[in-house]
Amino acid sequence: MAPDIRKVVEAELSRPVDPRVADMAAAIAARYGEASRAVLFYGSCLRQRELGGLMLDFYLIVSDYREAYGRGWLAFANRLIPPNVFPFEHQGLVAKYAVLSEADLERECGLKARSVSVWARFAQPSRLVWARDEGARARTVAAIAAAAPTLFALTRPTMAEDRDDPLAVFRAGFALTYGAELRAERRERSGSIVDADRDYYARIGAAVMAGPPLPASSPQSVARAWRGRRRKGKALTLVRLAKASTTFAGGIDYLAWKINRHAGTDIEVKPWQRRWPFLGALILLPRLLRRGAIR
Repeated sequence: MAPDIRKVVEAELSRPVDPRVADMAAAIAARYGEASRAVLFYGSCLRQRELGGLMLDFYLIVSDYREAYGRGWLAFANRLIPPNVFPFEHQGLVAKYAVLSEADLERECGLKARSVSVWARFAQPSRLVWARDEGARARTVAAIAAAAPTLFALTRPTMAEDRDDPLAVFRAGFALTYGAELRAERRERSGSIVDADRDYYARIGAAVMAGPPLPASSPQSVARAWRGRRRKGKALTLVRLAKASTTFAGGIDYLAWKINRHAGTDIEVKPWQRRWPFLGALILLPRLLRRGAIR
């Protein structure tokens, strides 16, 4: 019997995590009261046993932005350009968390996504570390289960060969998504993601390919669509960066740290850039593009 993608994804999301991760997720959810629906843990820290000195990555899924924030700028910004991103500290650990509504998570994991970032993220390993109730858990699992099929549907028509090799599809898909955003990571990073957990991608890929037929598109139309995603994605990265300067305390320091870590640069943030992070980021960006630190 062919594996069901939703069951495979649910099993992956349910795998245990360090208790400190679960505690932090619960603390994040507590900030937003009844609006909190689920918390997902993802990123490089998911593979780490020692979490000290690292920045953990979470997605907080909420019922509605107005319920989460009330009226005002944060609800408007999260609805207009999701997600909002915030820093968080708990019991000696540091993290950042992005906020998405349940409706936006469902859209952004599927073929109607406005950008590649969410479905590309959740085609990779993640853990559902907190949920309001079984209804919230089931809805989150269903949304995440659409991410890998979306990657396959948008990637396989671009491939001249190895279209039936799940690992090759994931490598090609991540390469495409990296090209559709401004990224600090090296070009080979998209392939190393797959190599770091080949068993996971083999399981997920087999479930996708054994499932219902994916929407068919011509290579020409898919190529046009990817050109549009690249243009839109790079512009959207800049807009999100600008927005983050209003929601993320120390955001420009985090940006510099991440670029230095992934691109091998030695960027130093000046005091005036911390005082005016939006302006500092805008001035910093052209230098990084010229030096090839982000692409």
